[in-house]
Amino acid sequence: MPIISTQDNYLTVLNLFTTDTPEHQAQLLTEMGKIVDAAAYEGWISSTVHAGQDSPGTANLIQWRSGEDLQKRYAGEEFKHRTLPVFREITTAIRLLQNEIVFTQTHPRLGGRVEISPDRDDYTAIEVYRVGEADQAELVKLLGEGQDWLVNVPGYRSHSVFRGLRAMFVEGAFAVVYSQWDSKDSYEAFRDLPHERKPRPRRTNDERITELTVERDANTYRVVHTRAAGH
Repeated sequence: MPIISTQDNYLTVLNLFTTDTPEHQAQLLTEMGKIVDAAAYEGWISSTVHAGQDSPGTANLIQWRSGEDLQKRYAGEEFKHRTLPVFREITTAIRLLQNEIVFTQTHPRLGGRVEISPDRDDYTAIEVYRVGEADQAELVKLLGEGQDWLVNVPGYRSHSVFRGLRAMFVEGAFAVVYSQWDSKDSYEAFRDLPHERKPRPRRTNDERITELTVERDANTYRVVHTRAAGH
């Protein structure tokens, strides 16, 4: 079972695909499953496939030993001439985000481990924030340390903050929040709480995040498949 951790020093790649219909999402999941099940790349650690819930799309969270190993994959003929063309046929947008895990937090009952697996019932939200280069460090801190109050929110399980390093098909600096909830209802109750009803720490934090953010988009997911090297 893959773990999201600041201690492993893996390069964490988040490949996000959006599409226009549930049928195309099903095709994406099939193609991604084939790639994950056949993966034997040097330096590849694990891949975990997520199916979009709020809107059609997929996410693949991939752990690599290093950026050099990933670049070998991107430079390969299979990736350039088969993988990308197939995905371009059935997607409306592709983003390949390379990240460093800089913060994780869990509800105390989870013991500090952020596990991702189809054997769990997490309702997962993935948010991507584009930000000016000079503001990335502050935004990352606000998204992580600035949200310690989340442990008191009903249904909260964990959240992890990724600092964007580089990307394909995304320009500029970015950060990612990967959060886990016990249900769709609990996540939506948190997300949709009117601003004036938010506790003061959250209001202050949200206002500053909004000031720094150039663009934000999000989707929710269920984990549907995972595989690690050697399995």
